[in-house]
Amino acid sequence: MEPRYVILMDFSTGELIKIRLSDEQLKASEDYADFEEFLSSIESDYDFKLKDCLYMTCHNLSERNYNL
Repeated sequence: MEPRYVILMDFSTGELIKIRLSDEQLKASEDYADFEEFLSSIESDYDFKLKDCLYMTCHNLSERNYNL
């Protein structure tokens, strides 16, 4: 089961980027040797540079915010 969500922390802009991958994107990700290669292929779609980010993947997205 491939991860449905990608969360990127872009340290060059200070942004937190959350992406819900579509079924088509999940299927396309299977064509890559590793997931980072796939992420590199969608950089321009979501306006980030993988070399400037840390990322994690998950199947279900849940979040908590404090003092925002």
